[in-house]
Amino acid sequence: MVRLTVRNDRSGPVRGFHPWVFSKALRSIPEGLRAGEPVELCDESGSFMASGYFNSYGQISVRLWGHEKDEPVGTGFFVRRMERAGDIRRRYVEQPGTNAYRLVNGESDLLPGLIVDRYGEYLVVQFHTRGMQRWKNEVIESLVRTFRPTGIWERSDVSVRNIEDLGAVRGLLHGSVPDAIEILENGLKFLVDVKEGQKTGFFLDQRDKRHAFTKYAKDRDVLNCFSYTGGFTVYAMAGGARHVVSVDSSRRALDVARENVILNGFDTSRCEFICDDAKRYLREPARRFEAIVLDPPAFIKDRRKRQQGLAGYRAINEMALKSLSPEGILATCSCSAHLSLSDFRFLLSEAGAKTGRPLIFLETYIHGIDHPQLVPFTEGEYLKCFILKG
Repeated sequence: MVRLTVRNDRSGPVRGFHPWVFSKALRSIPEGLRAGEPVELCDESGSFMASGYFNSYGQISVRLWGHEKDEPVGTGFFVRRMERAGDIRRRYVEQPGTNAYRLVNGESDLLPGLIVDRYGEYLVVQFHTRGMQRWKNEVIESLVRTFRPTGIWERSDVSVRNIEDLGAVRGLLHGSVPDAIEILENGLKFLVDVKEGQKTGFFLDQRDKRHAFTKYAKDRDVLNCFSYTGGFTVYAMAGGARHVVSVDSSRRALDVARENVILNGFDTSRCEFICDDAKRYLREPARRFEAIVLDPPAFIKDRRKRQQGLAGYRAINEMALKSLSPEGILATCSCSAHLSLSDFRFLLSEAGAKTGRPLIFLETYIHGIDHPQLVPFTEGEYLKCFILKG
């Protein structure tokens, strides 16, 4: 295994278990290393510090996946990582009414560049880096050996792969996978299209936020913007909402949302499914609502578009507050990694001042239990959700 030396003045993050090692932290990098090649890091005295895989000769040179010396890398290595990740989910996430969740969350599960989502007896995987992709066969074998899925589908079609000039890859990796999978989440049923749907088919990271919103929906008219396949819609109905309007730009997603309402036995006459741009709908809503959900896509894709994205978040929240009845509830989310929790809060303060609404935080959410985060890995933060009284 290749040994790389970390400069003493740059060793703090490695000792603090940050999973990325930047090129400037290394004394030198040998020529000819391939992405995914196992490496060990040592300090300038030669003492072992961590293990990982060589990532690139660019900014992030090594991604860490272990802190044990002389740990051989192969299928057994990945099985141990899968067992550790699975144990967290079995203990704290799985229950009789929930069988869909994130099973592997990249760096924070010591598997940098790998995402695995579970949908019942099926798994969906994403390889984000060239280094992790090199170990694809061992990863799939370890998943089969550890979790015995009926099928594994690949959705390596995320934009982050463009950084390493990796093309989009989709397809069957093991067994068989149907076009639609029925899952359970907190006792509610949902149809998921893992082959063509957004992300890996469903927004698993919003499970706890959807559940929290249920209690605010009772006897209220609810607007669910950027509704996708109706996650918040179904939870609002389960909470006793009087009427729910779901707005999304995808007719296909709205059709699935309607199916999900029917699947759970709720009355579709108390629901509307409007195919429209949510921002345009918010500018001229048909009525005022007593509870509104804003769960938009990331408006800030990279740092260069931060100001443009901030303006977008500010605008939709201002429009939502104008459409919210007095004493109403606003559940507002951001999945932009380049928008911090504190900056999101300040943005909402501005929106409240602009619309003359004194806002009160009722609940604040970040990642869920199935999306664990290494404490030093602040780069892994992205999801924020505030539930406010306006």
